[in-house]
Amino acid sequence: QMQLVESGGGLVQAGDSLRLSCAASRRTFSNYGMGWFRQAPGKEREFVASIDSIGDSTAYADSVKGRFTISRDNDKDTIYLQMNSLKPEDTAVYYCAASERTLVITSMSQYNYWGRGTQVTVSS
Repeated sequence: QMQLVESGGGLVQAGDSLRLSCAASRRTFSNYGMGWFRQAPGKEREFVASIDSIGDSTAYADSVKGRFTISRDNDKDTIYLQMNSLKPEDTAVYYCAASERTLVITSMSQYNYWGRGTQVTVSS
């Protein structure tokens, strides 16, 4: 069983930046593809970004491409989501997820473990 703990959320203004972190409990963290998803009030959870197990490949939702950057530090068992130029529509609970597959993965169904989420609120 892998535990994931997100941090770094908060209340910011439009145009500001935030960096989310997700710390994993498993020593074999480098074998997992990782992703970020988000869920806004009244909406379904949606894909934000994904990174493969060694950090060579990434994928982004069109809505965040060019503004968000996903990265990972396998020595620290942690992934990050750098969010720049934040918009009110980025307001959501952000979830970290781990997949037993090593690839970039955009589908929620391919993820095996989930964190509890961190709230990001962007005011206009």
